[in-house]
Amino acid sequence: MSRETQLSEYLRARRELVRPADVGLPEGGVRRVAGLRREEVALLAGISADYYLRLEQGRDRNPSAQVLESLARVLLLDEPATRHLLDLAAPAPRRRRRRPRREVVPAGTLRLLERVGIPGYVEGRYFDVLAVNRLAEALSPTLRVGRNRLRDLFLDPAEQAMHPDWPDVAPKIVARFREAVGTDTDDERPERLVGELSLASERFRTLWARHDVNLGRPHVTRMLHPQVGELELDMEKLSITGTDRQMVVLLHAAPDSPSGERLALLASLAASVGSTGMPDDAAARAETTSGSSVE
Repeated sequence: MSRETQLSEYLRARRELVRPADVGLPEGGVRRVAGLRREEVALLAGISADYYLRLEQGRDRNPSAQVLESLARVLLLDEPATRHLLDLAAPAPRRRRRRPRREVVPAGTLRLLERVGIPGYVEGRYFDVLAVNRLAEALSPTLRVGRNRLRDLFLDPAEQAMHPDWPDVAPKIVARFREAVGTDTDDERPERLVGELSLASERFRTLWARHDVNLGRPHVTRMLHPQVGELELDMEKLSITGTDRQMVVLLHAAPDSPSGERLALLASLAASVGSTGMPDDAAARAETTSGSSVE
């Protein structure tokens, strides 16, 4: 998808989310469109209706920053959304379309996962699970190398059932994914993933059509674990230096809290499984994970 198409879709989607009353216009009369009319956006932004139409149709490739900032004001965009709008309108260098890039987790990060003593995994730029420790595997059956968090959270009913706050968290996850994709139009990996999810999940399709970016990140996650019950865990996401937006995701709770005690019980159960002969060799994990690749 070209940047012109992305810009036109973004403007149209955000226009449809703004109610006339939000910008001081009367809501009376018959309205055949959701949100604002194009003419209303143009009037409030101080540009001609014909020029705004060209922008929404992708026929104008060089809108000025002043015009874009005026549109951002009318469309009630916050700072991250405004920055996204400016990025979409910025000229992009011509590059060959890349094949999906192989993501390799640094060896030091793999060793860290084995040593932290709490559930942890490495998430790739497009939410692929690139590495995972034993406690994270015990926490969720879908936390496995090669899985994709976005796909599992939208398409796996069992995964959704483990997250009672899923309906509230879903918009933030989709917005964060759109932010991660950004204006990278030469990588076919996110395009394929969005196409798959749009066909298979009406909820994803609806949220993706909103074009939200950066709605905030969940810092606490609630889970209903089949063995230890309800867990309320702090979630930390730490950028890995020298990688293309890889993140270490750590889940933890205060040791003396109910969730901390249940997490300790889960760790004990996982250790007992390991003692019966399940693989638990850090070097083997590192070798397997460092060779993992994105589809």
